[in-house]
Amino acid sequence: MLADAGLEISQGKMSGLWTGTPTTIRLDDLDVICHVLGCTPTDLLVPEPEKVTARKPNTARREEANGPSIVTPRFGSKNDRPAPPL
Repeated sequence: MLADAGLEISQGKMSGLWTGTPTTIRLDDLDVICHVLGCTPTDLLVPEPEKVTARKPNTARREEANGPSIVTPRFGSKNDRPAPPL
């Protein structure tokens, strides 16, 4: 049914979708899947806010150890750049 709707999915990706552990899914693909199943994305997607907080870096602990993170821009001279093509 998905192929008839214009979506070709590899075996690996289908396995990930089937087992509930897909690494990524394109929004276009999600639209086709929802069309075929007659549902909406909210019927298929489950929010997991605990995974979001687990991915956040602990910036407070890092700043205590290394001091505040400051990015300093580095300006090169014109001699650092290659000449433009002719």
